[in-house]
Amino acid sequence: MSETTPATATATATGERADLLESLAKHREFLRLTARDLTDEQAGQRTTVSELCVGGLIKHVTVVEQNWVDFIEHGPSPKADFDAMTEEDWARRADEFRMLPGETLAGVLAAYDKVARRTDELVATLPDLDVSHPLPKAPWYEPGIRWTARRVLLHIIAETAQHAGHADIIRESLDGAKSMG
Repeated sequence: MSETTPATATATATGERADLLESLAKHREFLRLTARDLTDEQAGQRTTVSELCVGGLIKHVTVVEQNWVDFIEHGPSPKADFDAMTEEDWARRADEFRMLPGETLAGVLAAYDKVARRTDELVATLPDLDVSHPLPKAPWYEPGIRWTARRVLLHIIAETAQHAGHADIIRESLDGAKSMG
């Protein structure tokens, strides 16, 4: 991967690509803001009845973005087949939503930044946003449907925005701080 930063990739993209990157950057920043000034312990703390915590949401968004960028580049992964998922796969997925022993907020944020740079570089350089692949088999996808790179990017933006809102609620419950209001 080149040393392109998200800001550089956004600056080199134009038109639709610049719009997609700008929207994604805005929602990423909202998500990052929910973690400002938190300790590792606070980042892993649950403040609602759900299993969610700020650090876990950032981890989850990182994995989701990475997997969808892999999809854009390579098509569906056999590991993404809902019917083929093992108990171990489900346990690993559940761990995406929490801070595990030894994980740090700085490490989680660094991983997120690395994935963001990769995504931004791909968006800026992908020859065609209309490239498409069939979605993996899952009960929430219509069988045989294909998504273009554009559709995947819109999905990443929506996921990031949704989880930034979740993180904002968790952060407000933790110490009263808000990132969106």
